[in-house]
Amino acid sequence: MIVDCAIYRDGRRAEGADDLSEALARCRAGGHAFVWIGLYEPTEDEFALVTEEFALHPLAVEDALKAHQRPKLEVYEDSLFVVLKPVSYEPKSDTVTSGEVMVFVGDSFVVTVRHGEESPLKVVRQRLESDPETLRHGPTAVLYSIADATVDHYLEVATELGTDLEELEAEVFSPQLGGSRNTASRIYAFKRQVQEFRRATVPLAMPLARLAGSGPKVADVPFVHEEAQPFFRDVNDHLLRVNESVEALDRLVSDILSAHLAQMSVRQNDDMRKISAWAAMAAVPTMIAGIYGMNFDHIPELHWLWGYPAVIALMAGLEVLLFRLFKRRGWL
Repeated sequence: MIVDCAIYRDGRRAEGADDLSEALARCRAGGHAFVWIGLYEPTEDEFALVTEEFALHPLAVEDALKAHQRPKLEVYEDSLFVVLKPVSYEPKSDTVTSGEVMVFVGDSFVVTVRHGEESPLKVVRQRLESDPETLRHGPTAVLYSIADATVDHYLEVATELGTDLEELEAEVFSPQLGGSRNTASRIYAFKRQVQEFRRATVPLAMPLARLAGSGPKVADVPFVHEEAQPFFRDVNDHLLRVNESVEALDRLVSDILSAHLAQMSVRQNDDMRKISAWAAMAAVPTMIAGIYGMNFDHIPELHWLWGYPAVIALMAGLEVLLFRLFKRRGWL
């Protein structure tokens, strides 16, 4: 459905746009004006009018309707198509949730399509409407503001993930909690969330580089003013910081998981040594008792007066000897 639709002239909201064709014609005729339409999970029928009036490419329209796209930048004859994936992080459940924002930029128009609940569009529109100097730069300013808000929130999510990872690391190396059965599953679940975050940030690097004028095929990016490239470079720098943080988080989670598995292996070895030591100590009296429990008539010690106390003393002495030996070697 259409969430908002307005004409902006000289950086200020002028009026609503009931007739898209007429509104677009007035914007192109007047200069320093453009139409901005915002849609939320539109159906094919709802999007058909927008597609027709703004001559959007059918491939881009298909992507906008179906969603589940990677961040990307596509250049068509009459428009520029950008896909962004805003994310949010819930620390209590350690869950990264991503949405999708598709932005069509063309001659005097911007069409934004939102999928999912995670989106900076409402905040961006409010901020731009309170800043006419930025908004008067037209569709380029809208695209920049959306990308800037999305990437800035990436930085916040990366910081929150780093904080939670420090807590998880402390738990892994805690003597009381490190051996918990749920620790490995928590580490793996956290790694899954980092990967979800990574799928939103890493593919965005190339589109932003192109918009910043430092990527391949720079000349093929229309509808973006050359004066805006330094601003897109700033957004790209922030994204590089985010991607470095994501790579560091991913490596650290893998290292923590390896350390936890190694820690569990060492503990299992310690347990096995203890079990083996106690089994060896139990085997000595069992062996002696087994020998004297055999049904032979001619066992010399059977009729000796001190035979029983001597055997008991022998068992006790061997047990003490084995206990001290295993204790000295750290098996007990």
